[in-house]
Amino acid sequence: MKKRLITIAVALITGAALLFPQSPVRKLPQATESRIDSIIRMMTLEEKLGQLNQIGGTWYDTKTERLNEEQTAMLKAGQIGSFLGITGAAETGRIQRMVMEESRMKIPVLFGADIIHGYSTITPIPLAEASSWNPALVERSARMAAMEGSAVGIHWTYAPMVDIARDPRWGRIAEGSGEDPHLGSVMGAARVKGFQGDDLLQFGSLLACAKHFAAYGGAEAGRDYNTVDMSERTLREIFLPPYKAAIDAGAWTLMSAFNEIGGVPASGSAWLMTDLLRKEWGFTGLVVSDYTAVMELMNHRIAKDSTEAGIIGLSSGVDIDMVSRIYLRKLSDAVRTGALPESVVDEAVRRVLRVKFVYGLFDDPYRNAKPEKEKELLLAPAHRDIARTMAQQSIVLLKNEKELLPITKNARTIALVGPLAGNDHRRDLVGTWAWVQKPEQVVSVIDGITAKLPKGTKLLYDKGCEIESDSGYRAEQAVAAAKKADVIIAVLGEAQRHSGEAASRSNLDLPGRQRDLLKALKATGKPVILVVMNGRPLTLQWEAENIPAIIEAWHLGVETGNALADVLFGDYNPSGKLPVTFPRNLGQIPLYYNHKSTGRPLVPKDKYTSRYLDVPNTPLYPFGHGLSYTTFHYGAVKVSSAAVKIGEPVTVTAEVTNSGKRAGEEVVQLYLRDDVASVTRPVKELKGFKKIMLQPGETTTVSFTVTPDDLSFYGLDMKRTVEPGSFTVYVGGNSVDCQQAVFNVVK
Repeated sequence: MKKRLITIAVALITGAALLFPQSPVRKLPQATESRIDSIIRMMTLEEKLGQLNQIGGTWYDTKTERLNEEQTAMLKAGQIGSFLGITGAAETGRIQRMVMEESRMKIPVLFGADIIHGYSTITPIPLAEASSWNPALVERSARMAAMEGSAVGIHWTYAPMVDIARDPRWGRIAEGSGEDPHLGSVMGAARVKGFQGDDLLQFGSLLACAKHFAAYGGAEAGRDYNTVDMSERTLREIFLPPYKAAIDAGAWTLMSAFNEIGGVPASGSAWLMTDLLRKEWGFTGLVVSDYTAVMELMNHRIAKDSTEAGIIGLSSGVDIDMVSRIYLRKLSDAVRTGALPESVVDEAVRRVLRVKFVYGLFDDPYRNAKPEKEKELLLAPAHRDIARTMAQQSIVLLKNEKELLPITKNARTIALVGPLAGNDHRRDLVGTWAWVQKPEQVVSVIDGITAKLPKGTKLLYDKGCEIESDSGYRAEQAVAAAKKADVIIAVLGEAQRHSGEAASRSNLDLPGRQRDLLKALKATGKPVILVVMNGRPLTLQWEAENIPAIIEAWHLGVETGNALADVLFGDYNPSGKLPVTFPRNLGQIPLYYNHKSTGRPLVPKDKYTSRYLDVPNTPLYPFGHGLSYTTFHYGAVKVSSAAVKIGEPVTVTAEVTNSGKRAGEEVVQLYLRDDVASVTRPVKELKGFKKIMLQPGETTTVSFTVTPDDLSFYGLDMKRTVEPGSFTVYVGGNSVDCQQAVFNVVK
């Protein structure tokens, strides 16, 4: 048996190291700050407000002039500081040239766009990428997206979304990294590093924008744009850490959220944008509102009109008003009447100019205006290779009875069924936030499988039904094909439009008549492999009880068909793990692994404990779950000392053995529980993980360093503290199936 040692230093990404003490404040050289001050002194009030005004183009294609007469006049008058959604290096260069040659102050504009999971080479949705538990690969994916974004003239991407989401009804869960603050922090930091690179002044780097500040993912009932209400403790311990991790990773911009928190809209919260973000955390970059979020302060009914909305938004610390033009149109009068101090305007302009200096636009306004780069970089073969690798590692094997997968050469005839398997739904495979993707560039499931078919194996295809409508239901034809096959692959799930912004769902079953089709396929008696493509956890209770093999494929991007075929036929051994809990039914939501115990925790035979009458408390598939084509055995967990003093680390080790017949990757997960504390603590919390590769029969000792920060929490006084007492540490392949040990912290 082979043995090796892997040591993992787990520095807390979600605890005291980020929330207190403050991280170092990034400062520009004093000469640059002085130059910014001199520019501000030369600007008129209208020009200052122009820097705080972001508008969209006319949304035409890149060959058409993007600005109408009004917008062109505004640009020349210095009334536009940044643009949303204008792409194409020739067009952004043309607009920038107009600014530099025809405006009085000649302050370059920023071009921003939503490049969420690739620009032209679309990678898996962020929730899927989080399933890889591979931050280095996620960073490469973001880096590739930044290269393509730079090639089309963009400076600034409105990503990563780092909102924690515990309710899968919320459509934008697809855009983040799931339910856990540690995993979300690691993935958010990786994306920031990927977008911005090692040097923001180099071509191929984009300004990152962590969004949506803050707690947008906590919307009540999972309904987008809805109210958020939570304690400060929950806000700080669960929802805020990923934003801070993004800032510490180098993010220079944040986007304010649509939601309120505790009665105060985020985009009008001075506590959030100034007291916490600027004073406590030391953030020196800029905050841009989400689309019309400043204007929406009127809908929240904390502003009687747009002038008051603008005063509240800017005074709270939202520097740029996205598209509603309130700052530009309303705040000059507010300054002149004394309702708004001009110093507030100056400070916001200072932050905007600071970011433009950081990105090097004053030295090279045309830095990304290089049309020749588009042909070189968009959908480059090397980029498609990254997308394929990312998609492979994003796939999660949920179930595999009797080792039905991978498909062997004994399967001489394969039936491929389902609306997402064919060529007419390629666009749905890339998922949300893929604006410029052309369907013909996406490798469909049928094309990927056809290219991978073993010699002599026949493939029969039938769509079976539409994704969501009753029309087109043709179970009889699909069943006829299935009866001729040795194995059935059913590719079912959500359409592109079912997840993302404004895509909340109150029913998380497979849409339309897809389950009916699946039942008809099962009735043939042939073995069925279910491939689910979706942007969120679905309620798959019937499927889990009746289908022998289930693959969670998410929305995988342009290389969907190739990556899926690699997994189906065993050329890649699946290694993904769920970044979010899968409920049994809708009534369990919200359901997440790091919950509290309550005063009456579940006792299976005691009715008067926290439980349901009609369904277990347990999830269908827990956080961290994911199978492999091999098996892994975990040995006993060992701690370096049974008692450690406050302020000292403790080393935790466990042996992991590949007990199967294939080489495979395993995500070793470390969880921690504070057994007794002055405030209630979660039943367990993820504190570290490592993805390892093991050959058959190989054993590795995985070692984690648990730091004092890992042991800390917000005490009764809302300050971080480590209390003496016992701690339970868990090591395993998911949040449920773990080996454990206990150690004590002493004074």
